[in-house]
Amino acid sequence: MMQALRELQQTQGAILSNDGIPISFGNAVAALEAVSTGAALVDRSHWGVIQMTGGDRLRFIHNQTTNAFTQRQPGEGCDTVFVTSTARTIDLATVYVTEESLLLITSPGQDQRLINWMDRYIFPADQVSLTNLTQDMAVFSLIGPGSADTLKQLSIEIGTDCFYGDHQSVSLHNLPVRLAVGSGLGLPGYTLLVAAEAADQVWQLITDAAAVPVGEALWQQLRVQQGRPAPNHELTEDYNPLEAGLWQAISFEKGCYIGQETIARLNTYQGVKQQLWGIRLGGTAQPGESILVGDEKVGLLTSVVEASHGPMGLGYIRTKAGGAGLEVTVGEVKGVVVDVPFLARGYLTANS
Repeated sequence: MMQALRELQQTQGAILSNDGIPISFGNAVAALEAVSTGAALVDRSHWGVIQMTGGDRLRFIHNQTTNAFTQRQPGEGCDTVFVTSTARTIDLATVYVTEESLLLITSPGQDQRLINWMDRYIFPADQVSLTNLTQDMAVFSLIGPGSADTLKQLSIEIGTDCFYGDHQSVSLHNLPVRLAVGSGLGLPGYTLLVAAEAADQVWQLITDAAAVPVGEALWQQLRVQQGRPAPNHELTEDYNPLEAGLWQAISFEKGCYIGQETIARLNTYQGVKQQLWGIRLGGTAQPGESILVGDEKVGLLTSVVEASHGPMGLGYIRTKAGGAGLEVTVGEVKGVVVDVPFLARGYLTANS
């Protein structure tokens, strides 16, 4: 159902991966400019979409993940983390509460994994049903300070009192779209969910409104620069969500949920022994390489991208070793530790 969208994107200069994901539109300079001063449009349709229905859905997701849901109302949304019983991270998801269901946006390739995980905890008396909508929905993100102006050109007005995760159903030239506040990064923007059969029409309308199409390569660059952790990199069973800096996705007020005892203990007793940081690198390094201070190993590099200012990485560093400003070595390359916007350092300070 995405064939028409892919053909349209190719006419706009898209280079597709073997999986059909737009890697680049050959417009790196314009794309970076759009993210900084205008609006960029990213295709996230390879991310997972799960629909949860049934009368127990809010209670169920409340008990399965780190954030609080029982009091959330239709039109609200938030990030939450799926963790193991020992609080090791599985995935960072965004959940939108609607009148009839919950819509979960998962990381790429994590949709069926999370469905299988949740199925283990659905008992016969639970009124909860899960449907994988990944093949039926397209997910786009508008990123940049001009995103609201782009939507205005399409006759969509966003209230100034909206918070991250707030969402609504809108009509885009008679095409139904669910529009949510938040780009998926620590940057201004919006996320749009649309039926796959209308994806090409919606993409065309938004790019006609001067949004610059950008590909997966720039998304990954922005992800690392912003500090959003990803599965198989920063989100693995080697780390917990506090180490990953995902404090804004955790409720410390609610009761029991999977992994809650470990997370509460780490928070109460200041047990976070390592933290995720950005690292500006002086040369090329590879994920999996050790981070050193002098001759001492203090952490592990988890992601690397080539940014406009040079190589940039993410890595876990022992808390006692230091934070922003720390000079490190990764392989043969020198680097300096920097803060990244996506990670809630202020929240961490308030709770440690």
